[in-house]
Amino acid sequence: MKTVRRFLYGQIITTVGFVALSFMALFFFIDFVDALQDVGRHGYTLANAAWTCVLAQPSHLYDMFPIALLIGATLALARLAQSSEFTILRTAGLGPARALNLLGGLGIAAALLMFGVGDWLMPLAEQQASLHRAGFSQGQGLKLGRGGAWLRERNTQTDGSIHTVTVNVGAAEGQDRFRQVRVFEFDAQGQLVRRVVAQQARIEAIGDGATGSVWQLQGVTDTQWLARPALPNEAASLDVPGVNEQQVARLDWRSSLTPLVVAASVLPPDTMSTVSLWRYTQHLAHNAQAAQRYEIQFWKRATSPLVCLVMLALALPFAYLHTRGGGMSLKIFGGIMLGISFVLVNHISSHLGLLHQWQPWVAAAMPSLVYLLLSLSTFVWLVRNR
Repeated sequence: MKTVRRFLYGQIITTVGFVALSFMALFFFIDFVDALQDVGRHGYTLANAAWTCVLAQPSHLYDMFPIALLIGATLALARLAQSSEFTILRTAGLGPARALNLLGGLGIAAALLMFGVGDWLMPLAEQQASLHRAGFSQGQGLKLGRGGAWLRERNTQTDGSIHTVTVNVGAAEGQDRFRQVRVFEFDAQGQLVRRVVAQQARIEAIGDGATGSVWQLQGVTDTQWLARPALPNEAASLDVPGVNEQQVARLDWRSSLTPLVVAASVLPPDTMSTVSLWRYTQHLAHNAQAAQRYEIQFWKRATSPLVCLVMLALALPFAYLHTRGGGMSLKIFGGIMLGISFVLVNHISSHLGLLHQWQPWVAAAMPSLVYLLLSLSTFVWLVRNR
């Protein structure tokens, strides 16, 4: 059995590796051609363009690895079926259950590889790519859209009242350095009591970062609305608060918004690991913010290794097709289109989940479960009838 396992794994891994390298070379060429239009602007050189394309490769590998796994496994198994080598293996005792177990073990190994790329290599490369692009923005940092990124927290005051603090970040220069920061503090009645505008901000975690952080604000304009007590002969409607505004070079502001939470809100979701996504969704839910988009992203990241098992399950029936009589190319093309349809359904399911307010785990895992049942049903039918 070890010889059979070594033979099958060698054939599949070699073909999958060749397909994956071909895809990565194609994506690198497309990215490099696209990056050439920025060469010569703001000190952006040819080497910077090449490095940007290199940093984009882990993301491409994570996205196209399931398709490469399907194409490589389909080609390897169909070639074995065409040359009757798989038929010889079946005659030697390789039954359907053993074949399924062999591919299941390979699928688990591929799932671990995909989890490592998606949870460690891709977030690290995406963070470096975001910071690398921010370095050529003429000191403006990484733009976060016209409205910037918004964060919220709740603070308990000494008198027991709860104040709501809303933070707006206009641009990011790194994981802990930001520009165009605005802080709005509202009291329990929803009235604005303080506004802080800073040109730059640097966040330092307190301890291990679980208890909060200190925002070191620079170029600060601090505006506070102080309630003026009404005089005895004045109506309550004339109780207009006073305004106290001051400008300081630096201000330290303590907050429960940790660098991890801030980086998660201003950087793309691809820069976060599975644990970071989970922590960020908990922060959003605790502060009554919409978290479904990040919950779906978390469940997609958590269930992504299941995609590798689905792709190998889709490829296994091709080993039981009689391809010596012709039609091999058409059958392989049909299998590849089936895999591409799975990727499309997987992406559409996320958008439908956001639109119809589905449970996040349902929107993330439903396509994988449906295609896995489809592939296993096809495999059972081929074994019994063909």
